[in-house]
Amino acid sequence: MYRHLLVPTDGSELSQQAVDAAIAMARESGAAITFFHVQPSFYGRPDVALYGEGLVLDPLLSEQFSKANAEFAVTILDQAKAQAQQHGVLASGETCVNPVIYEAILDAAAQHHCDLILMASHGRRGLAGLVLGSETQRVLTHAALPVLVIPSRAQG
Repeated sequence: MYRHLLVPTDGSELSQQAVDAAIAMARESGAAITFFHVQPSFYGRPDVALYGEGLVLDPLLSEQFSKANAEFAVTILDQAKAQAQQHGVLASGETCVNPVIYEAILDAAAQHHCDLILMASHGRRGLAGLVLGSETQRVLTHAALPVLVIPSRAQG
């Protein structure tokens, strides 16, 4: 049975479904959970440009963006940890800033010696899945440990 789950969360309703499933699984098995949130960073990412000819960005904008993301991360991780605690599940939370989300998730799983990654998926198929991509899909294709995918409860 799994002893330490890594649960990436972005604070969305879909991620909450994964949080709920992880807490139920951990409560049944006695596993611990590390909730994990990757704060976006657009710097150093080749597919996103935040600059252009004639565009000048206020340095305070970047600072405000970073501060807001850090505060949001603390909020969603604290909520997940409190929910786990209410069910008697040992949980911690961690965040980092990384432009490559799936790599940050895999690094966190290795760093915390997790034996399962449990995460949500939008369940996009066909062209939407191909064009929009999926962090879940990237984790699945690069992970060296099991990944349990919780599909969206919403139909559509």
